[in-house]
Amino acid sequence: MSYFVIALVALALVLLFSVVKIVPQGREFTVERFGKYTKTLVPGISILTPFVERIGRRMNMMEQVLDVPQQEVITKDNAMVKVDAIVFIQVMNASAAAYRVEDLPYAITQLCSTNLRTVVGSMDLDEVLFQRDNINSRLLTVIDAATEPWGVKVNRIEIKDLTPPVDITNAMARQMKAERERRAVITEAEGEKQAAIARAEGAKQSAILQAEGRKEAAFRDAEAREREAEAEARATAMVSQAIAAGDVNAINYFVAQKYVEAFAELARNPTAKTVIVPAEMSGLVGSIAGLAELVNTARDQQQTPRAAAAAPARSRGGAVPPTA
Repeated sequence: MSYFVIALVALALVLLFSVVKIVPQGREFTVERFGKYTKTLVPGISILTPFVERIGRRMNMMEQVLDVPQQEVITKDNAMVKVDAIVFIQVMNASAAAYRVEDLPYAITQLCSTNLRTVVGSMDLDEVLFQRDNINSRLLTVIDAATEPWGVKVNRIEIKDLTPPVDITNAMARQMKAERERRAVITEAEGEKQAAIARAEGAKQSAILQAEGRKEAAFRDAEAREREAEAEARATAMVSQAIAAGDVNAINYFVAQKYVEAFAELARNPTAKTVIVPAEMSGLVGSIAGLAELVNTARDQQQTPRAAAAAPARSRGGAVPPTA
């Protein structure tokens, strides 16, 4: 009797575990009744009909990453390149992914490999090396449309590695080096050009400033000569008035001035080895004495109008206090 109870309990447990199903998050289970698909179980707890229904396929509904193996592809210009990729997929319809294709990861991998050869083979090597985004977008469009009946959404496909032949790699390295040297030469020439322009601009500004300086100096020299000529004219007028008044000292002043200037010019001459001093120095002394007398006469003439102006003031104000 006890063995029968134990067997009955064991059968009940087996029946319970075969009927009650718990689906984890991110998964979906298909249900088959006598081998035919009937429904899909979503995450949570579900109860099946005993001895009639069973779990068919357990599908992963999360995004998955598949690795496309490396393969050699001949480009449009007959260059051999090695290329591999990765593809990101997500099952959207569990029943279609379970019953419309036998091995879903293998099918998608083979589909990516064939389309990768097709896309890369239709492009030149330069396009393959520099247009990866274009290759990715073309592959994504083709593969997503092909996997739609399988209930799969292809989110992204990326070229992981692309290796050209060794000789082409060396040629690209030499080309890159030549391009960098060309850019360096152009940059250096541009710098020399800018430096030459800066030097020319500096020379131009220097020439302008020098011309302005010469202009200002010439203007001031002319002004100085004008003032010197005015002073000479006033001196000549005063001497002429003195000569007209019969003053002989004015003539002696002019003679002494020219005599002194000529003698000074003779002494400053760098080619003269010997300076001859005139024997009659008394004439020079007399001329200097006449010059002093002429200065005293001019001073007396300036004091006479001041005395005449002070006389009316004494007559109006009375006695003038004695001066010290």
